[in-house]
Amino acid sequence: MADPMRIRAQVAGDKATVRVLMSHEMETGQRKDSAGKVIPAWHIQDVTAQHNGKTVMTAQWGPAVSKNPFMQFVVKGAKAGDKISVSWVDNRGDKRTDEATVS
Repeated sequence: MADPMRIRAQVAGDKATVRVLMSHEMETGQRKDSAGKVIPAWHIQDVTAQHNGKTVMTAQWGPAVSKNPFMQFVVKGAKAGDKISVSWVDNRGDKRTDEATVS
């Protein structure tokens, strides 16, 4: 399983800005190793964010997203103490879910 995501969620007024740093190699499937063999594709395909259990954002990614991707989005109506969870699934079926509390 991949390393934990770093999630920060900070309230400003009636919105929370959520910043997520994901740890993933994000291989495109187009590079070759030192022996000249193609390195198989390995990248995050689906990302979902939830605010107190309700889905607030979904994304479908492909091989063009960089290694260890960073994502930022805003959640309206969030308050300090609310829970934000972010999940991803990659093309190998690996999954990761992490949670943070809005501050």
